[in-house]
Amino acid sequence: MPPESLRCKECKATYPLDARYVCEQCFGPLEVAYAPRADADPSELRRRIQSGPQSLWRYADFLPVAQQPGTLAAGFTPLLRADRLADELGLNEVWVKNDAANPTHSFKDRVVSIALARARELGFDTLACASTGNLANAVAAHAAAAGLDSYVFIPADLEEQKILATGVYGTNLVAVHGNYDDVNRLCTELSAEHDWAFVNINMRPYYAEGSKTLAFETAEQLGFSLPDRVVSPIASGSLFTKVARGFEEWIEVGLLDGQVPTFNGAQAAGCSPVASAFQDGQDFCRPVRPDTIAKSLAIGNPADGPYALGLARRSGGSIDSVTDEEIREGIGLLARTTGIFTETAGGVTVAVLAKLAERGDIDPAERVVVYITGDGLKTLDCARGTFETWEIDPTVASFDQARERLAVAA
Repeated sequence: MPPESLRCKECKATYPLDARYVCEQCFGPLEVAYAPRADADPSELRRRIQSGPQSLWRYADFLPVAQQPGTLAAGFTPLLRADRLADELGLNEVWVKNDAANPTHSFKDRVVSIALARARELGFDTLACASTGNLANAVAAHAAAAGLDSYVFIPADLEEQKILATGVYGTNLVAVHGNYDDVNRLCTELSAEHDWAFVNINMRPYYAEGSKTLAFETAEQLGFSLPDRVVSPIASGSLFTKVARGFEEWIEVGLLDGQVPTFNGAQAAGCSPVASAFQDGQDFCRPVRPDTIAKSLAIGNPADGPYALGLARRSGGSIDSVTDEEIREGIGLLARTTGIFTETAGGVTVAVLAKLAERGDIDPAERVVVYITGDGLKTLDCARGTFETWEIDPTVASFDQARERLAVAA
């Protein structure tokens, strides 16, 4: 499906495929529109996909750019059946899509791959972004691999691990005194002043398309079939809605049979404008000031919040929030049942999965896919104080005494 134009999600006005992100008529967000593919041959499409590279570029037929050599290979991350997690929650079939296996250990490698490829097609030589951490890592790394200059803007109080994992690539790292919404506002102003490709601003329509590849991979790894339910984190709402769009596109061209899964969104209670709007029955999100350990989800004014609300409601799902303590519990639950150490966003998602299971919202017979979007090594402080280290002398007697003490305490 070749890209045809940029189209406003609200008034449907169309624009050329250049670097823009907002409608000039109604100020609505723009997205990539594709030419119809009514004559698509599903068997030929499947053959092309399965013979493609072991990366997201195997889905080039459904993306707004051609494959670009010389960049980091993102995508094709593991989809793991998590039977021990399912057993603990009283469910039958739970799958964990572990996007921490990407080059910079988060799903942001997907969206940056697409944004960078389109930026090069449009002639940009500098990549930039506003970020809560994972995007900063990805932009710095992919720009370095492609030989492009980069500017990365982050809140000054970001986790140290994410700052270190960004600066190492030689980017221009700018720490802003403010939260993510302040950083994003500044970058929006800068995008009008500099001829740079801000991946999540003037390149946003292309950038957002990278999230569809999570749906494509999930369906392919399930044998070209659909899950019954998806549990996904929500920050801006773009990932949540674009995963659904990915499933829809494959249903439309005959690669999948069925309907879009039930979508459940996950937010931290300290930054839950979408979850609050869902619970209140509203169609809009009231901006909030973030206060949560889940900094990668700490967007107080989510651009795609209304679309996330619409998806949850029409698919029969929900959007829930969990406390910081529940987030830590979610990190531990995933780690001890699957061996996957997730960052706080994954703790949010697993904690919401547990809440849904406890509430009885999930039929035990359902096939559930949970999206883990980042690695726990990015947020190490959240593991502090959650376990005990045995301290002993180098003797068998000291070890035995420690075991006895812990057995009594248990």
